[in-house]
This record gives sequence, C-alpha cells and structure tokens, in this order.
Amino acid sequence: MRRRDFIGLVGGAAAWPLAARAQQTAMPVIGYLSGRSPRDPLTHLPAFHQGLAQFGYVEGRNVAMEYRWMEGHYDLLPTMLSDLVQRQVAVLVIPNTTTSVIAAKAATQTIPIVFNMGGDPVAVGLVASLNRPGGNLTGTASLQVTVAAKRLELLHETVPAAKLIGFLVNPTNPGFAGPEAKEVQDAARVLGIDLLVLNASTPGEIETAFATLVHHHAGALLISADSFFSARSDQLITLTERHRIPAIYAYLEHAPAGALMSYGAKVDVAVRLVGVYAARILKGEKPGDLPVQQLTRVQLIINMKTAKALGVTFPLTLLGRADEVIE
Repeated sequence: MRRRDFIGLVGGAAAWPLAARAQQTAMPVIGYLSGRSPRDPLTHLPAFHQGLAQFGYVEGRNVAMEYRWMEGHYDLLPTMLSDLVQRQVAVLVIPNTTTSVIAAKAATQTIPIVFNMGGDPVAVGLVASLNRPGGNLTGTASLQVTVAAKRLELLHETVPAAKLIGFLVNPTNPGFAGPEAKEVQDAARVLGIDLLVLNASTPGEIETAFATLVHHHAGALLISADSFFSARSDQLITLTERHRIPAIYAYLEHAPAGALMSYGAKVDVAVRLVGVYAARILKGEKPGDLPVQQLTRVQLIINMKTAKALGVTFPLTLLGRADEVIE
C-alpha cells in the first residue's frame, strides 16, 4: 500500500466517528406552543428559560426553540401543533391552555410533552396519576379551575348585594371552560347567586359581553382564568372601570395593573418548573416517570385605589386575609 493511500484510509476512518459524534450532539429543539401573545408579560417566558438554565440549557447555545403563539385564536391550534409534531421536536412544551394539551396528546404518543395547566390532568384523562403520569406527558397543575369557586365566593363577600353576577368565559377552549364552569355553577347554587354566563373569544365579543352585563344590571363580574382573557387585561380593566363593575381576576399580575382583585397561583413558578422538566427530559429522563407537580399555594391581592374609584368597600375580614393590599 502506498503511503498516500494509507494516510487517506486513516483520515477517512478518523473522520467517520467525528461526523457521527457531530450528528449525535446536534442542538436539540424544543417546540413551545402558547395560547398567549409573545407581547403578553404573562407568558412568563423568562421563568421558563430560568428552568432550562438550572440544568445548563441556554437558547441559541445548546438548545434551539421553535415558538408558536396562538394569541387567543384557538382555531390556529391544529395547524401549529401539526407543524411542531412533523418537525419531530425533542420536547413539546405547552405552558397554558388545557385544550392545547388535550390536542397534543392526541397528536403524538412519542414526543415528550411538558405542560402547565389550570385544571386536573387526571380528571381530563391526560395522565394516569399525578405521582406516576405514565405515557409521554408530565408537567404542572396550578389549580386555576379548582379555585374558580373560591373566586366567586370572594366576589360575593365583596359585593354581597349583587344577586346576579356575570361569568365571562371563552367557549373556544372547551377543555378548560367546561370544568371551570361546573365549579362556578355549583358554587353559585350554594351561595344563592344567579349567574349570567357571557361568551367571548374576540375583543369585539368582550365589548358585547359588557353591554349585555350592563343591560341585565349584573352587580359584579367573575373573569375566567382562560389565557385569552389574561392577554386582554388592559381592555377588561378599562371596561370594568368605565361601567363601574367590580370584578375578580385569576392572575396575580392583574391587580397591580389596575384590577380590583386577583386570586390565584403564581404562574411564573409553574412555568419555571416546566422549564426544569423540559431540561431533565433532554438529559434523558422519561416524562412518565416525572410526577405532575401541583401548585397548591394561592394568593389574594386587593387594589384599594381601584376599589375607591369603583365605590367598593372591602370587609375588614377580607382585607385581613389578603396577601397584599395595594394602597
């Protein structure tokens, strides 16, 4: 064998494992499917990146991201979900919207899915149990559905004279709206309150819902925890101020922004845990072995500036139970 041939043979043999290693260490891709807008601060995207960073993953350095934002338009869900599944992302992250998680489970049984949802993942058939999810799904549950009844109770305590209370829901997210509506309707019967259910899935329909609310002389408003409404907090706060309607919101960030009161879990904590789980799966753990984590701590925030503007007087007992009172 000539020396030149020998060098070429050795060089080719050395190159093969190098090429194989480069292919094996290609940057993994996370698919991030959100019902919100990228401009919505309630995406809590920095918290997700913090979770990834706990296990050494930084976007653009050793992990790539494919973002899809529905911005409350759930009719886009099938197309966006299909695209991410066809791309065979390493992990599919769904930080909100129960309907999206249900659709994702139906779309793939192989791609790991990490979710954050406001309902009970066992009750809607997403996982076998919280401790041992099984299958290809795991994540966090922030109990937004479970505490919907408590929100109605707090609103009733704030405005006890209101016998008719509006309940604003998004009918295009049935996986969330159905269980939440049941909780609220059951609570209304116990409290002796009449509910006026108002459907809205566009900004224009929100305006129409408020016109209906005013027409029926409803005394207060309970706003669903659906991500569509959280992304439109400015519009909702403006309308409640204009029509002087006391309202309670599901997300803690809304009270400092001008909402009368908020009652719910800290979503940034849940989304950070989603990032942690996505990173652990990239490192080789199976989603079915990672317990679904429930965020059981909820907080009540009251905005006294808004209360004065609306003419609302909070009972001292309620103010005493609040985690934060904004003066």
